[in-house]
Amino acid sequence: MLSLPATARIFVHSLPPDMRKSFDGLCGIVKCEFQKNILDGDYFVFFNRVLDRCKILLWDRDGLILVYRRLEQGRFQRPPQANSPGPAIEIDATTLTLILSGVD
Repeated sequence: MLSLPATARIFVHSLPPDMRKSFDGLCGIVKCEFQKNILDGDYFVFFNRVLDRCKILLWDRDGLILVYRRLEQGRFQRPPQANSPGPAIEIDATTLTLILSGVD
């Protein structure tokens, strides 16, 4: 399981992206839609339309890390603020941990 620092800033993309995107494509979303710099060390979370796949993109001192999680059964829960305007929803580390663990 991914260990998240309590001080991490975590942004969830409010729209499902093309999940075929990898490092460069997701960095483009972070730069253009989130208006953030990937090198700041924030976590960027992307869920697919069906909510059974999740990608987390982050910078770790000397390179990018892409974490990909696919559920065989069930679905991830969208963050409570998922209907807010704008492409980015900021959540805390506890909320992301609960989402990834399958807690409603």
